[in-house]
Amino acid sequence: MPDALKVKADGPVAFITLSRPEKRNAISPQMIDEFFAALDLVEAGPSRVAILTGEGPAFCAGMDLDYLAGVAGQSHAQNLTDARRTASLFRRLWSFGKPLIAAVNGPAIAGGCGLATLCDFTLAAENATFGYTEVRVGFMPALVSLFLERQVGEKIARDLLLTGRIVDAREAAALGLVKRVVSAEQLIPSARELASSLIAYSPGSLQATKRLMVRSSEAEIDKGIEWAIEESAAIRATTDFREGLAAFLEKRKPQWTGR
Repeated sequence: MPDALKVKADGPVAFITLSRPEKRNAISPQMIDEFFAALDLVEAGPSRVAILTGEGPAFCAGMDLDYLAGVAGQSHAQNLTDARRTASLFRRLWSFGKPLIAAVNGPAIAGGCGLATLCDFTLAAENATFGYTEVRVGFMPALVSLFLERQVGEKIARDLLLTGRIVDAREAAALGLVKRVVSAEQLIPSARELASSLIAYSPGSLQATKRLMVRSSEAEIDKGIEWAIEESAAIRATTDFREGLAAFLEKRKPQWTGR
């Protein structure tokens, strides 16, 4: 099975590239496992800054459809385990010890939008789009909601999470999701430029600052994550989740029952 991620060190900058372009870089269990390994490798290595981007026209389209098709039949225990694995990845990204830049090269949808949200800096190509679309398929953005509200405020978070609407790069910047919008050609050079500005500072100072910010809020975050894991597992057992997923896969309008 080909690697779902590529990791490359370029001097003091490490690139972590989502590498399933034929699947729009959708998140699979294999990708999650490789993500943990990549983050550990970069954090322990000499690179000072990491840049996360996607291969091909998409940044990340969310969870893999082949994987999602099997989720509806899982037991509650399996759903809890699955939700905890995703939660652990999100927390790992949030608490990553070195500066982490998302270079969003195309659509960042659902879980893919979550990945972009959890980086320290988010740069976007003009053609990038963002959306927490889970409610459209009878699911919920349980995990990312904990972090999104802290970044953009409750009112904007409610708008994005409850409507599931997709916003373009300019609106994402106006809402506070994105630091800077650039042309597609300038995305990686702009990420490198930002990385260079960070490399000019003391690595110990940057890491200590990140560690302080994590420690000041990790108790609250960890408590929220446990709630989110329970909610995420529970909703996967609902009729509406199974219907929403089936409708999405079959490209039809869902018939909601509220159960």
